[in-house]
Amino acid sequence: MLTSNSILLYFVRMLIKSISGIRGTIGGVPGEALTPPDVVKFATGYALWVKEDSGLEKPVVVIGRDARISGPMVSLLVSSTLNSLGVDVIDLGLSTTPTVELAVPELGAQGGIILTASHNPKNWNALKLLNSKGEFLNKLAGEKVLEFSESETSYSEVDDLGKTTCDDTWIKWHVDHVLGLDLVDASVIRSAGLKVAVDGVNSSGGIAIPMLLEALGVEVVKVHCDPTGDFAHNPEPLPHHLVDLSNAVVEYGCHLGISVDPDVDRLCFVTEDGSFFGEEYTLVAVADYVLSKTPGNTVSNMSSTRALSIVTEKHGCSYTASAVGEVNVVEAIRSTNAIIGGEGNGGIIYPTSHAGRDALVGVGMFLTHLVEKGLRCSALRATYPDLVICKDKIELPESGVEDALDQLVKNHPDAEINTVDGVKFDLEEGWVHLRRSNTEPIIRVYAESATEADANALAGRFKEELLSLL
Repeated sequence: MLTSNSILLYFVRMLIKSISGIRGTIGGVPGEALTPPDVVKFATGYALWVKEDSGLEKPVVVIGRDARISGPMVSLLVSSTLNSLGVDVIDLGLSTTPTVELAVPELGAQGGIILTASHNPKNWNALKLLNSKGEFLNKLAGEKVLEFSESETSYSEVDDLGKTTCDDTWIKWHVDHVLGLDLVDASVIRSAGLKVAVDGVNSSGGIAIPMLLEALGVEVVKVHCDPTGDFAHNPEPLPHHLVDLSNAVVEYGCHLGISVDPDVDRLCFVTEDGSFFGEEYTLVAVADYVLSKTPGNTVSNMSSTRALSIVTEKHGCSYTASAVGEVNVVEAIRSTNAIIGGEGNGGIIYPTSHAGRDALVGVGMFLTHLVEKGLRCSALRATYPDLVICKDKIELPESGVEDALDQLVKNHPDAEINTVDGVKFDLEEGWVHLRRSNTEPIIRVYAESATEADANALAGRFKEELLSLL
């Protein structure tokens, strides 16, 4: 197992390559961090893939970035590399993940790259890869990109170079798109006289969410909305990171608070009394609203709350659990013809809009639901099952994980076991799910039970047992 010193080094200098993209810390040497040579190498692999996939000599790729300090540098490296292989680039500049996802098919582009490390700290960055539908690459395509990135290639002659054009109008386009959705009732929201505090973690959400709220006639109290990329707190939207938002909601007498992660695909709420609505319940509340208007199937991943299945059954509809990961949720949405889906991290996927997590779409539908119900935010939360998820993690050891998980399964013959994605143990007192993270060098340990103490105890029990086996 890694020592404490080696674990520290492991996180200071880290590069993760996967079928979903490349992610790492800025600064260091190739192979230990996300360096300019790594960016060029991986962007080259993607350019070769998009040319093969499209069959075009000069395809078009849309790029956009969050407000990370390294964003402009990485963006220039990516666009220049794509141009060097004859790929034209439309650069949306400071943007959001769902904005880029929407822009790709709308612009008729053959692909897209989002430059964001999502909820990772400010010293991380990443290239997240999209296909021509504006959706994340599947396993086959991702493996092809990795293969191309390791191959020798010839770059374009000077007359065949691609070009880059800039278009910073797409956040406004995205806002207009949300306002045009049938299940977003702008007039009802405008009539409510809402005041909302927004924590944009000093990234692009500090632009996009206030722009949407102001278009809906909402008075906005801004908290960390200056897109400097110097994150004011840990960017993962969890309760202990959102003290400033909770305080602002109470101090300014807001109806609620809204927090998003740096690339604006995760969404969570703070109620009018400063308490946390619960990121797991973002999807539950929005799904409740959507199903009340347009009944249909729902999907979330295996690490998400059972409350969604309970609410879905209340509406006489069917729920499906997918493997963790947006691409897996989208695949399950399509296979079950679901009307709404997402992930318990506050990710709303409304396929009528597009097949990607979208905090702006979530805000529009949540506020419509809240106003139509005529309830305070805390009272709306109280209408849903009161279950608690504990989210913990273990530093990823260098080896032995699979053998340890196999032994853990053997140790619990009383549990219902699901091995679609890691191992999930369904027990009388709740469930616990252990799986390797796709984005960080950790094993995630999630558990749900009736109380916080019970969930923590369940997660802690399995965490300590796994550690003893590693």
